[in-house]
Amino acid sequence: MEISLRFLGAAGTVTGSKYRLDLGTHKWLIDCGLFQGHRSLRERNWRHPAINPSELRGVLLTHAHIDHSGYLPVLTKSGFAGPVYATRATVDLCRILLPDSGFLQEKDAEFANRHGTSRHRPAKPLYTRADAEDALALFKGLDFGDFQELGHGFAARFHPAGHILGAAVIELDLPNGKTAVFSGDLGRPNSATMLRPETVTHADYLIVESTYGNRKHKDIEVEDLLAEIVSITAKRGGTIIVPAFAVGRAQSLLYHLSQLKRDKRIPDLPIFLDSPMAINASELFCEHIDGHRLSAAECRQACDVATYVRSTEDSKALTTNRMPKIIISASGMATGGRVVHHIKNYVSDPRNALLFTGFQAAGTRGRAIVDGAQSVKIHGQNLPVRASVHNLDSLSAHADADEIIAWLSQFGSAPEMTFITHGEPVATASLKARIEQELSWPCHAPVLDEKVELS
Repeated sequence: MEISLRFLGAAGTVTGSKYRLDLGTHKWLIDCGLFQGHRSLRERNWRHPAINPSELRGVLLTHAHIDHSGYLPVLTKSGFAGPVYATRATVDLCRILLPDSGFLQEKDAEFANRHGTSRHRPAKPLYTRADAEDALALFKGLDFGDFQELGHGFAARFHPAGHILGAAVIELDLPNGKTAVFSGDLGRPNSATMLRPETVTHADYLIVESTYGNRKHKDIEVEDLLAEIVSITAKRGGTIIVPAFAVGRAQSLLYHLSQLKRDKRIPDLPIFLDSPMAINASELFCEHIDGHRLSAAECRQACDVATYVRSTEDSKALTTNRMPKIIISASGMATGGRVVHHIKNYVSDPRNALLFTGFQAAGTRGRAIVDGAQSVKIHGQNLPVRASVHNLDSLSAHADADEIIAWLSQFGSAPEMTFITHGEPVATASLKARIEQELSWPCHAPVLDEKVELS
């Protein structure tokens, strides 16, 4: 039987995770994500990848983030009939993320038609909320450690990856007796909130992420730096705007802020969680107590530290209220959503602060601001960046280069081949060099659409 792997995303970029595994005539996808960032990448979402949806036997998801799950509704409306296997927490999170993604696609198309900003007449959404609901009907939830037979000598097992709630490393038994392991997005071993990535000891073929493959997270206590930024900004009468990923990062922030408030290490500023998705994800966080490190009491305390802002009207009111405060709002790279409106209203006042909380992909508004842009374009306006800018990347949910190497070092023997993906080219090349030099493993950094044989 010919067994091959084709890299349809997350090769030379951190987005669009999508791997087609061919087991003879049986085809599977591992992850099914949207491309984000540069326009050239986003446009790939509209091209038909090398997938015939009706031929797919199923999809295996490492976790719920849109760059790993957000293309599923496109598959479904094109004829894919399932199943989609994921951990139970990932299924629950996708019930929040995918319909929201469809809603945003519809709103973007509506905006483009109203303002004539699209080359297409009329502009259409990539998929709708209804398409997302159709995709969700195909999901099947699994527990960590479950051994799922998938037919014809193919089976899967999910291990905790520690990245976000439900995130998994997927171990696959192939029909030829070999084993393939997909790291998904690896979390950090010493996260205050998330589980430690589980040790995997064997893989014949390993696909490992490299988001931070050329970096080391700063060796600083998150709460120390967070306390300093909040205290200094409050002293000058400013507001802290925090673009945060709704799933994972927002919950970590709430936990750390609740600890700082409990210990009276920051002024008693009001905290607002202005993201319906982040609110829903926070409530799920408290339902899946076994999926993270926090106790039920700690989880409740973290959720109670913020005022939840659900309605658009209440969100708009925050921009007119100039009292010092902390606003946590999606999206984490400031590419859309309510946080963009907050940045627009607060970015040009030097009393305020913009606090980013992790990786900023090339081509995003967040990346431009963190890299020192003097102005930022929002809704057609070029606004001067006068607020102080910070990036608390030590709060990142991605393992850094040293932590990835430490995880790999636990393997009992070298894989036949390690494929390094999910990173910008410099990060991927750096991690490849380290693995080759420090572990003496054979490595390959695939390019988009490359096909490799695993037979």
